[in-house]
Amino acid sequence: MQLMQHDLKKYWSRNLKYLLVLLSIWFAASYGAGILFADQLNTIKMGGFKLGFWFAQQGSIYVFVILILVYVRLMNKLDKEFDVDEK
Repeated sequence: MQLMQHDLKKYWSRNLKYLLVLLSIWFAASYGAGILFADQLNTIKMGGFKLGFWFAQQGSIYVFVILILVYVRLMNKLDKEFDVDEK
């Protein structure tokens, strides 16, 4: 089914909103936790490593993979809502 122009704008608007929110979370996890708040987080240990170091080395990658899975789920729901999903 072809999307009408109005529906197309709504679809892309929601898609961009999802992207902005998810990339902001990733930015906060990687830059914020790994760099800005590293000294405060280094007072906490996780698996024998300081938490700030862990976020800089591993945590932001894990957060990114989880956010990819969340994005796939959100986009599948959005595609179904606008009837452009793969059937």
